Amino acid sequence: MTRSPAEATAAFYNTSSVTRLARWGLGASQRLWPALAVRAAYRLFGTPLPPRWLARRRAWPADWTLSAWPFENASITLYSRPVAPHGPVVLLVHGWGGHAGQMLALADRLQSQGLRPVILEMPAHGRSAGPTSNLPQFARAIDYAAARLQQQGFRLDAVVAHSLGANAAAFAASRGLALRKLVLLAPPASPHEYTRLFAQVFGLSERTRAAMQKRFEAREGVLMPQFEPQAVGPRIRQATLVVHDRRDSINRFADGVAFSQAIAGARLLATQDLGHRRLLKDDAVLQEVADFLA
Repeated sequence: MTRSPAEATAAFYNTSSVTRLARWGLGASQRLWPALAVRAAYRLFGTPLPPRWLARRRAWPADWTLSAWPFENASITLYSRPVAPHGPVVLLVHGWGGHAGQMLALADRLQSQGLRPVILEMPAHGRSAGPTSNLPQFARAIDYAAARLQQQGFRLDAVVAHSLGANAAAFAASRGLALRKLVLLAPPASPHEYTRLFAQVFGLSERTRAAMQKRFEAREGVLMPQFEPQAVGPRIRQATLVVHDRRDSINRFADGVAFSQAIAGARLLATQDLGHRRLLKDDAVLQEVADFLA
């Protein structure tokens, strides 16, 4: 049975004693010290779960090179193989709470097709430093990684991104990121809607949620609606493939449809019963993406 977005969000943050304690603490501070509740909610909203040290323990193939680059007050990690050293790069980007290992199957498939995959791991995720991150930082990290790769003599040919990474990649492409093709895997359409689900899971009042969103937008210098399909889609000129599963309980299938309709000429690949993450390993999806990028 497909879970609702609220159920999926609750499952993401877990029902552990830590989550229950956070919910209790936020509830109490909303009554006693509202400003503290807003700051605490903002911090929790920017904390990816599960903790990044779980991904750090994952074994990584020995034929890959890992490079940590300082970025803002944290770092990003790039994973690459020493093949086709100056060939066109396909940058692979994971989603919120994800890690580089989730993109490994796709990287292997792209390399077998003669492409050069480079996986970007975001701040506060996997092996990258930093306690918190967010959607605007994801977009800035994509821009920065692309610029640094270009400076080193590489040419960015395409970006393939999953979930929140797809939202960030679409935003970066709409702001002039130079690339030939764009692949969005299970993108979310509304950051604002996610704040609403987050507030529901942690028992935040609408007043606290709205204040948290205002704090987020003021600190990042960008409004949440600027990331939505109707804002970014008309600005994207790259050939675009959107892949979304009809039973995705994290980001609704309608979210992928919205991006495919907002981007001129975009193609929507609708899958069935793969959910939110299994499409990253599905053989048919991997081949469709590889064929699109060829």
